[in-house]
Amino acid sequence: MPLFSTARQDLARFANAHNLLQAGVQSVRSDSYRSRFGRWEERASVRAKPQRALREEDEGRLYFPPEFVPVVSHPLVRERGQECAERILVHRLHHYLYFTVELEQVAVIPISSKISRGRAGLHLPEKMKEDAFKITTDEAWHAQFTYDMLKQVERRTGVPAHMPETPQFVESLDRIHRRIDPDLKGLDELVFAVVSETLISNMLGEIPRDERLPVAVRELVADHAEDEGKHHAYFSSLLEYLWPALSRDQRRRIGPLIPELIFTFLEPDYRSMSYGLHETGFTAPEIDRIIHESYLRDDVNKTIGEAAQATIHYFRMIGVMDDPGTRDAFLASGLAADL
Repeated sequence: MPLFSTARQDLARFANAHNLLQAGVQSVRSDSYRSRFGRWEERASVRAKPQRALREEDEGRLYFPPEFVPVVSHPLVRERGQECAERILVHRLHHYLYFTVELEQVAVIPISSKISRGRAGLHLPEKMKEDAFKITTDEAWHAQFTYDMLKQVERRTGVPAHMPETPQFVESLDRIHRRIDPDLKGLDELVFAVVSETLISNMLGEIPRDERLPVAVRELVADHAEDEGKHHAYFSSLLEYLWPALSRDQRRRIGPLIPELIFTFLEPDYRSMSYGLHETGFTAPEIDRIIHESYLRDDVNKTIGEAAQATIHYFRMIGVMDDPGTRDAFLASGLAADL
């Protein structure tokens, strides 16, 4: 019964997205899409790269760049020495890998699958649908090889991958989904996929170059980053088809949610970090202090704003900021002070 109920709800969301987009659809040049997947058979990691494996010579390396983990610089952590900090870095890698698996399977694959089968409610070039099949395959492989690395790291280090059953970003998406107008349900998921695939993560660029890390971790992230470059271009193009397909009223209602969707993707997962600190031996009061003092709101907002610039640029270029309510939401969020 629960499976049937879930399937029925999913079909209802498909129909919702299709109907609301069809209502506002405008003509788009069929030749405006330029595919980046011409050499997919030769270049995609699922076709050309091996499963990455930790090596014996990786023993003793850091497992995550400490510059991306503010808690390791906290005085309470420093007091416990290098071994404690290194264990926290392993936890941070666990979270990075876990987040990637969940993002691909929960937020991206369902959308790319709908697009490939013509179920997203958009009039897209056939080539764009074909490329969505490739993205679905890529993302399934990313989830698989990332999960495999998570288990390798857990076995190699002996540090358990304690994670919340539901990631913070999934809970945030669920809250947004529950409160939006019923006729917009499904569109929020499509917009979040665009947001998540066009945001530029510093970690995708920095980890492959960080020689302090295990070679296999660096190679895995490099494989992922190479594929994601194509996905980034694809979803920025998809936005050019999506936004004109909405009516003015639909844009007015969905636009102000975009800053929140950006924060949903980029906000540090404080609960996952708390799990790591707890496993490392810190008490609940110590964890609260470390988290609160390591993630100052202004610093977090600044980091999120910097990471979101490319995505904000794409939304601005297609006229998203033309709506006063959307522009006000971006200004209030601090993501776009120059509007």
